[in-house]
Amino acid sequence: MYARRRHRYFVMMGVCIALFVLAWGVVRLWSVPAAVGMCVVAMVIPPLAAMVANRRGPDDRWWDDPSGDPKSDEWWDELDGKKRPHSR
Repeated sequence: MYARRRHRYFVMMGVCIALFVLAWGVVRLWSVPAAVGMCVVAMVIPPLAAMVANRRGPDDRWWDDPSGDPKSDEWWDELDGKKRPHSR
């Protein structure tokens, strides 16, 4: 899962850089508004890429892993409505 998210992130960022380079290296010679439009599209890509890279999949179980502190884990389990056997 991690490799797939990382791959998507780098593809999206590559598209972003390609849009900037093409906009001001090639497209601006024919149409400055089109080059500005390409840059606006490229400006939106990095936040979306960050969301894609940091999205958790259904198999990523990070929110309910025990922290190692029994008192804290017991407190969080109580807040979440989970019953955990007391191990003392």
